[in-house]
Amino acid sequence: MAFRKLYPDIKPYASGYLKADDIHTVYWEQCGNPDGVPVIVLHGGPGQGASPMLRRFFDPDFYRIVIFDQRGCGRSEPLGELQHNTPRHLVEDIETLRAHLNISKWHVFGGSWGSVLGILYAAKHPDQCISLILRSVSLFTKDSIQWFLYGMKKIYPEVWARFVKDHDFDTLLQSYGVQLLAGDHDAGVRWVNYESSCATLYPQFRTIVSDQERQAAWVLALIEHHYFSNHVFNDDSGILNLVDTFRHVPGVIIHGRYDMISPIENAYILHKKWPESDFIIVPDGGHSALDPAIQDRILMATDNARSIR
Repeated sequence: MAFRKLYPDIKPYASGYLKADDIHTVYWEQCGNPDGVPVIVLHGGPGQGASPMLRRFFDPDFYRIVIFDQRGCGRSEPLGELQHNTPRHLVEDIETLRAHLNISKWHVFGGSWGSVLGILYAAKHPDQCISLILRSVSLFTKDSIQWFLYGMKKIYPEVWARFVKDHDFDTLLQSYGVQLLAGDHDAGVRWVNYESSCATLYPQFRTIVSDQERQAAWVLALIEHHYFSNHVFNDDSGILNLVDTFRHVPGVIIHGRYDMISPIENAYILHKKWPESDFIIVPDGGHSALDPAIQDRILMATDNARSIR
């Protein structure tokens, strides 16, 4: 089977920094067609930063592609800052950016943590959403975090063994917190190697060598740990109860059958609560947007969204 290829690499036609509050300054960029239909792209993590690859999921002749680095990561400043870094602040940043760019409505695209953020934004600002495209859905519950920390060892025991090395089993999250908050980049690399090794359908082991890569890994681990420790929902209802506020917005849920980071049950539960959405199960996909079959379905969804007015 031939899968769709990403759109060609493009460069931003505009970029800048938005002062979010007294602490944070958020980096943003625009690509594609300045007169096109806007789409806001919400990256994963939290703390991952926006890869240039994200630009390539959208027809650059049709879309005005808006991408930003969430607080504390990527090109936003200060790097690794946890104060005033909450889901509520990130939703406010999205809306502030929309107003700053003089956009009335936009498509909302989010993957993994970005799917959580997309749901939270749509619940708060449904009238500003043309559509929602959610990939590799997370419900960001306590159970989700327990699965990440302990459940994935059932599938990736050798990868998990490297992740927990020299850590106490019962206090794994707290133990990593001590190291990450102390600026331990090695701990960040171990965290990111664990996550990335479990993210693709066929495991791909990253080699993190440069100081820049090590710092980016630490920032991702630090911010993920911060959110895992302080900003999860107690149960599924925490996020599912928001669906009624935006259920009239056209939506697509794309999820890999073999997603190990965020098991498919999350997407299924969301779709049952939001039956108006299109639910696309990718039978040969994992968690990563770059799994060929996942990539193909994302491109299909963004192309189909061009018909929504």
